[in-house]
Amino acid sequence: MIEKKISIDNLIRTKYTETQTKKNKLERIENIKNAFEINNPQDLEGKSILLIDDVITTGSTLAECINSFDSVKNIKITVMVLAKAVY
Repeated sequence: MIEKKISIDNLIRTKYTETQTKKNKLERIENIKNAFEINNPQDLEGKSILLIDDVITTGSTLAECINSFDSVKNIKITVMVLAKAVY
């Protein structure tokens, strides 16, 4: 059996932003820019991760989360979304 680990403290939100609900796509992108960081990038090097989002609307939050993994070497990111909002 392959052991799977869950990390709940490596992708961290470092900037709290206004709600995205009333914003258009460009405003959402700007609002969420640089809001996430990887706490311990060395822990994720060479790993495959599954990034889970509850609801995707424009994808700006998810894209910003993925961008925060730029500091991690040799990482494979798979995304799972539970629901898609009509936008």
